[in-house]
Amino acid sequence: MKLLIVGATGTLGRQIARRALDEGHEVQCLVRSFQRAAFLREWGVTLVRGNLCQSETLKPALEGVDAVIDAATARPNDAINKVDWDGKVNLIQAAKVADVKRFIFVSILGADQYPDVPLMQIKSGIEKFLAESGLPYTILSPCGFLQGLIGQYAIPILEKQGVWVMGETAPIAFMDTQDIARFAISALSNESTVNRSFPLAGTRPWGAYEIVRLCERLSGQDARVSKMPMKLLKAVRKLAGYLQWGWNLADRLAFTEVIVGSEPITAPMDEVYETFEIEAKEITTLEAYMGEYFSRIMKKLKELDYDRDKNSKKKLPF
Repeated sequence: MKLLIVGATGTLGRQIARRALDEGHEVQCLVRSFQRAAFLREWGVTLVRGNLCQSETLKPALEGVDAVIDAATARPNDAINKVDWDGKVNLIQAAKVADVKRFIFVSILGADQYPDVPLMQIKSGIEKFLAESGLPYTILSPCGFLQGLIGQYAIPILEKQGVWVMGETAPIAFMDTQDIARFAISALSNESTVNRSFPLAGTRPWGAYEIVRLCERLSGQDARVSKMPMKLLKAVRKLAGYLQWGWNLADRLAFTEVIVGSEPITAPMDEVYETFEIEAKEITTLEAYMGEYFSRIMKKLKELDYDRDKNSKKKLPF
């Protein structure tokens, strides 16, 4: 198939592009900046300059395209409603006009359950808009990405920096973006996934302190954990909402409402595995993901120490 991938410079989008290329698809990606997406061109991707919020740029990007995979979301400095609502509506309408055969949309698990959280409300609205568009679609709704845990937990612990943990947050069933990409590409040729929505949850939900303890064990270092009260985040959100420059910040802080509580954020996956013909044992666990990361890092640190010792010995006068 000829694919248009949107959001390909992001954490998930780049894995979808890589998987699509590996499986022999012709891939082009809609990007705002060729410079930022240079790595995609090196992989063999065709880059098309465009912007979801500029509908006139979408028609040329969709010429000859068989399927669209939308893994885009607003960047921190973008307005959520502009990109995640206006932009996605533009994309779906343009894909309809271009007679695209499949549309894969990456949403968020439980988006329809949080109407007071802007991003969730918008994601839920786009799910409905897509379903009513007449396009053959598949909606994938992950809980969270394993990749995000590296910067939140692993790196601060290795660098002996503080790890911030929000109190009263629910355990989350994070999934590797490479696994999510596999589901996305698999959906293209699987008729059983047409006009259906699927949750994507990792092997089990993990709480923040469980992740900290795992990282301590794998790194051999103790973590300096600081607890951020949920009340403080809510107060900051309320204050930001009063200031025009803080509206986007307030929208993002509202997402903390989703992870409050003790009820795990996960979903049953047996039917999903069966439909996609993927076995549960093939899904990357958090232990394996973190274990591989720390193994690579610790090996690199040992090599650096060895080179440092070797160079210092060369400078000795005997």
